[in-house]
Amino acid sequence: MNVLKFGGTSVGSVESIRTLISILQREKAENGSPVVVLSAMGGVTNLLVSMADKAATGQDFSQDLTDLENRHFDVVKALLEVPRQNPVFTKLKLFFNEIEDLLQGVLSLNELTPRTRDRILSYGERCSTLMVSRIADQYIGDSVFADASQFIKTDSNFGNAKVQTEVTDLLVRGFYEENKDKLIFVTGFIGSNDTGSITTLGRGGSDYTAAIVGAALNVNAIEIWTDVNGMMTADPRIVKKAFPLTELSYTEAMELSYFGAKVIYPPTMIPAFLKKIPIVIRNTFEPDFRGTVISHETNRSEHSVKGISSINDISVLNLTGSGMVGKAGFSGRLFSLLAREQINVVLITQSSSEHSITFAVNPADAFKAKQLIEHEFELELEAKKIESPVIEEGLSVLAIVGENMKETPGIAGTLFHALGRNGVNVRAIAQGSSEYNISVIISRHDLAKALNAVHDAFYTDLKKTLNIFCVGTGNIGKTLFRQLEEHREFLKQQNGILINVIGISNSKKMVFNPEGLSLQNWEETLNASEEVASLDKFVLKMKELNLPNAVFVDNTASPAPISKYAEILSSTISVVTCNKIGNSSSYAQYKAFKDAAHKHGVDFFYETNVGAGLPIIRTLKDLMMSGDRVVRIEAILSGTISFIFNNFKGDLTFHDVVKTAQEKGYTEPDPRDDLSGTDFMRKILILARDAGHELEPEDVKIGAILPKACMEATSVEDFYEQLKANNYFFEKLKNDAESSGKVLRYIGKLENGQATISLEMVDENHPFYMLSGSDNIISFTTDRYKERPLVVKGPGAGAEVTAAGVFADIVNVGA
Repeated sequence: MNVLKFGGTSVGSVESIRTLISILQREKAENGSPVVVLSAMGGVTNLLVSMADKAATGQDFSQDLTDLENRHFDVVKALLEVPRQNPVFTKLKLFFNEIEDLLQGVLSLNELTPRTRDRILSYGERCSTLMVSRIADQYIGDSVFADASQFIKTDSNFGNAKVQTEVTDLLVRGFYEENKDKLIFVTGFIGSNDTGSITTLGRGGSDYTAAIVGAALNVNAIEIWTDVNGMMTADPRIVKKAFPLTELSYTEAMELSYFGAKVIYPPTMIPAFLKKIPIVIRNTFEPDFRGTVISHETNRSEHSVKGISSINDISVLNLTGSGMVGKAGFSGRLFSLLAREQINVVLITQSSSEHSITFAVNPADAFKAKQLIEHEFELELEAKKIESPVIEEGLSVLAIVGENMKETPGIAGTLFHALGRNGVNVRAIAQGSSEYNISVIISRHDLAKALNAVHDAFYTDLKKTLNIFCVGTGNIGKTLFRQLEEHREFLKQQNGILINVIGISNSKKMVFNPEGLSLQNWEETLNASEEVASLDKFVLKMKELNLPNAVFVDNTASPAPISKYAEILSSTISVVTCNKIGNSSSYAQYKAFKDAAHKHGVDFFYETNVGAGLPIIRTLKDLMMSGDRVVRIEAILSGTISFIFNNFKGDLTFHDVVKTAQEKGYTEPDPRDDLSGTDFMRKILILARDAGHELEPEDVKIGAILPKACMEATSVEDFYEQLKANNYFFEKLKNDAESSGKVLRYIGKLENGQATISLEMVDENHPFYMLSGSDNIISFTTDRYKERPLVVKGPGAGAEVTAAGVFADIVNVGA
C-alpha cells in the first residue's frame, strides 16, 4: 500500500481534480486502495490568512468568504451528480458558517491569537478533502473523509506544532484498521493538542502529514504529487537547463530542501527516513513520468553534484575581535543565546585564527540577533575585546549537494572557477566534513548568474551557453549572424555549445531579449525596435542583465566601442573584437585591456585584428606559451596591397590594377587608405606587442609605396590622374623586379625589437614569392623553426573569413 499526497495545484481546479481521480483509479487497480492526503485548493490558504488579517484589523472580509464558497461549490456542481450534491453543499456550508463565526469573533475582539489562526486555516484542508472524498466516492466508490485532528496529536505550539509520535502512530493504525477496506482521504497540515484544539504543522505540513501516516502504517512508498517532474538539479524558474533527478538519498534531499528546494521540506522526510520508506515526487499533470525517488540507498550517479540549491534572501552577521582568540566557550555562548531566542542559524564559518565568526540568519532575525549579541557581550564590547556585530544584507546562499562529492578531487575548484569566471564574489564559505554540501554566500544580485554558471560547470553533458551582445551590423556583423544560425545545430551536437545573441546594436537602433534574439529575422526585429542606439545604454543594459558567460562582440571599425572595453572587461564580460584601433593605439591602452582581462578572469580575443580568419595571433601565442623564442617575423598582412602587387605584371599598369581592386571591393573608397600602409602598420604593431615588445605606432617605420604627388592628390579622381602621370615610376619598379627574376612584395618585419614595412623584391627562394590573389602570409622564424620557418598562408580579407574568425573567437571564450 502507498500513501499519496496531492498538493494545492492538484486540487485547484475541476480539470486537475479529474486528473487526480484518474491517478487514484490506476493506483487502486495496480496496488490496492491507497491512503490519500490532500492540501487545500491552490490559493485557499493564502485567502484564509488574508481574511483573518482583515478581520483582526477591522476590514470587511465578506467578499473573500463568498469567493471561497463559490470556488468549492463550482467544483461540486461540475463533478458530482445532482442527487449527490446537496449533502456536500450542506457540509461545506457548515464549514463556511464556522469560518464566518470565527472571523466575526476576531473582528469583535480586534485580536487574532495563534490558536484562532490555526483553527481558521484548518478549513482549507477540511473543505478540499471533504469535497474530493465525495467526488471519489462517486467515481471510485467506498471513500471516507478523515479529519487528521482526530489522530495526529501534537503539542500546543500553534503554527508549527510538534507531533507526539507514539500516540499518533497508535491512533493512525487504529483509524486505518477501522476503515482499511475504504479509500481514505486525510486532511493534510493539521493536528490537535491534548485538549482537542486544532494545530497546524507549519511549512510543508501536508507533506509531513503524508510522512506521519506512511511511517505509522509502514507503507511501501510515500508519493508526493505536485506540479513538477520531481526534484530538479536547480530552480527551473532561474536555470532553464535544470532537469529532474531520477533518485536522491535522504541526505541529499534534506540538504537540497534545507537550502531552498521548495518541492519537499526537511521535516517531511524524518518519519520516512526513520522507517526507510521511499518518498517519490510525482507530477499530477504528467502522471506517466516516474519522478524522483528519495530513498535510503541510491545507485552511484554519473554526476558528482546531484543538485544546486539556494536561499534567495539571507543576512550575515560578522563578529570580530581579539577577545575571541583562544577563548573557550565563546562560540557556545553565542549560539546558545541565539537558540534560546529561536533564531535559526543557516550557515556558520569561523577563521582559523578564531579572530572572527560569520553566520547567516533570516533577514527578519538579523537586527534582533545584533541586539541580543550587544546585550550579552556588553562587557567585552566596552573593553574593546570584540567589535559591535556588523550586518550585511542583500545576500543569498548557493549550495551544491551530492554524496559523490565525498573524496572527489576538484569539486571546490570547479565551483569557485565558475563563480570567479563570472565575477561572482564569495562572501563566506561553509563545508561540512561529510563533504555532502559546499555552501557559499554571494550577492543576491548575482544569484541567477551564479546558479546558471555553476549548473553549466557541473553538468557538462548539457550544452554550454554563451550570451553575446553585438555592436556593428555591417558586412561582418551580418555574415557572423548568418554563420551562427547556419551552424547552430553543429555547435550543439559537436561542441556542446549554445550561442544566444541577447543584444544587437547598429548606429541607429538597438534591441535586447534576455531569452535570445532569433537570427532568422534579426534585421526586422532591430528595425522595428523603438530603442535608439546608445553605446552607454547598451553597455549598461548588458551589465544589468548580469548573465553568465557574457561576451561583448565589436564588429565595427569605430573608436567609440573601444572606449568601453576596460569597463566591460572589469564587469567580467569577455570581449571579442575585429576592431584593430584599440590594440594599435597607445601601448598603455593595449596593456590596460590585457591586464583587465587577466585580473577579472575573462577573455580578450582579437584574432581578426591581424589576418582576418587566419590563425596568426593564436599561433604566436602558442609558440610563446610553449617557451619558444621569436627571432624574426615577416609578413604580408594587407589583402588589398597583396592583390595589387600579385596582379601588377605584364602589360597592366599600376593605375589599372588599383582601379580593378577598388571595383572588386578590396580597397577603401579612397585607395590611399590602404596604400599608405597605415592599416598594415596596425597589424604589425599588434604582432610586435603580442611578441613582447612595448612599441608605439610611431616606432613602426613605414616605407612609401606611392610618390608624394599621388599621396597629396586633392581627390580620388585626382589621385588616379596622378597614378597615370607617375606611371614611369611604377613601370620602373615592375621592370627592375622582372629583369632580376623577382616580384614586388610589401613586407612587414619584426626583428630585434624593430618593426618595419617596406616594398621589397623577392626571388623564388623566398616563401612570399608564390603569393596569389589577396592572400596574406606570415613567416615565424623561432628557435625551434630556425632552418625552415613556420608559415601561415590564406585569405586575409573579406567578410566571410573575418566573420569566421570572430565566430571562432566566440566559441573559444571560456574554453
